[in-house]
Amino acid sequence: MRIGQGVDFHQLALGEKLILGGCVIPWEFGLVGHSDADVVTHAVMDALLGALGAGDIGEVFPDDDPAYKDISSLKLLRELKKEFWPADLKLGNLDVTIIAEKPRLKKYKANMQENLACTLSAKNDRVNIKATTTEGMGFLGEEKGIAAMAILLLVK
Repeated sequence: MRIGQGVDFHQLALGEKLILGGCVIPWEFGLVGHSDADVVTHAVMDALLGALGAGDIGEVFPDDDPAYKDISSLKLLRELKKEFWPADLKLGNLDVTIIAEKPRLKKYKANMQENLACTLSAKNDRVNIKATTTEGMGFLGEEKGIAAMAILLLVK
């Protein structure tokens, strides 16, 4: 077994796209970043790299490389899977927690789950998406950003 964890934070800004787990969420605010700023998929990528002992996404996909400007994070996750994931391992499970005051994410979680499971060549029941708030505390509670945490298990 191999296990990895990933954490990512991005700042919210008016007029940006909000993409979480590859799902475009209609809202007046979105996340700022070099790629599509998908904190969910970024946390998953770091968890995968952690499980494989292969560094972090900043090393593999530097944010100063113009090739990754506005790129889909799901596309980057596919590239990671292709390049780093050994054929003898499969996804045991992936557990993701999104931390955001707004928007409410309940109706988008199944779509995120499906996007990530498909990208990782796994059944939907191997991926779990949760969402929580900080009850108004800190910069996340003040709606200045969104964070995500992921734990990923690979098994033979």
